[in-house]
Amino acid sequence: MKRIAIQGRIGSFHDIAAHQYFEGEQLQIICCDTFEQVFAEMEKDPTIIGMVAIENTIAGSLLHNYELLTASGTTVVGEHKVHIQHSICCLPEDDWNSLYEVDSHPVALMQCRGFLAKHNELRAVECDDTAGSAENISNNQLKGRAAICHSSAAELYGMKVLEDSIEDNKHNYTRFLILSNPMKADFLRPLEKANKSSIVFSLPHSEGSLSKVLTILSFYDINLTKIQSLPVIGHEWEYLFYVDVTFENLTRYRQSIDAIIPLTKELKILGEYSAC
Repeated sequence: MKRIAIQGRIGSFHDIAAHQYFEGEQLQIICCDTFEQVFAEMEKDPTIIGMVAIENTIAGSLLHNYELLTASGTTVVGEHKVHIQHSICCLPEDDWNSLYEVDSHPVALMQCRGFLAKHNELRAVECDDTAGSAENISNNQLKGRAAICHSSAAELYGMKVLEDSIEDNKHNYTRFLILSNPMKADFLRPLEKANKSSIVFSLPHSEGSLSKVLTILSFYDINLTKIQSLPVIGHEWEYLFYVDVTFENLTRYRQSIDAIIPLTKELKILGEYSAC
């Protein structure tokens, strides 16, 4: 049995991602209120695997999770993308004419702004989790309140789906990273099949420093799929660059890393894994 720490409740998109990625395997889901708690659970028990959202096609990157990932010392062993579909649900005895409030995670509320604008009689309230909103309404029989969550979470908590697919953008996906203690990483990924890597580095504050790194990666046929910069706290005009690359040849990828190390400061490989 694999033990997976997620942010959110059973039925949340993290839970859905975990069961999709480890399809057919027996899982014990450890529900956490915050991403900090996810990493704390992994630190307490090195056998626990983390499932952490890192970016969304609409909301963008989850910058704080990059910081938590770097500080944790965990290793990325995989990635998984989930199609985000939202439903509005309520208690079975409620209906449109009895509702006055809708609860959900702030990102989910943002992704359903068009729908909510058409229902301005509903007061939108931010909560910690999509599925947790449905769970709270169901467990406490909160009449007049609806939740925005995945339809499977509504079913799980005995809620009635009033309308499905209420998200504004139907091409809405979230990418999740699967994280492990470095000592356990090789049991979760076939490294010889790796074709993607996540790295982080800082650069000297000099002209063309980033351009030189990107030129070398291009020379070795390394494809840059994402670059995200974050300021280094306490160091003016210095940045950490989080970079995702894909490659066809593991040897040339390793050679490219060796080639850019002299140009960078504190380069760290966050993980090498198979792209989804």
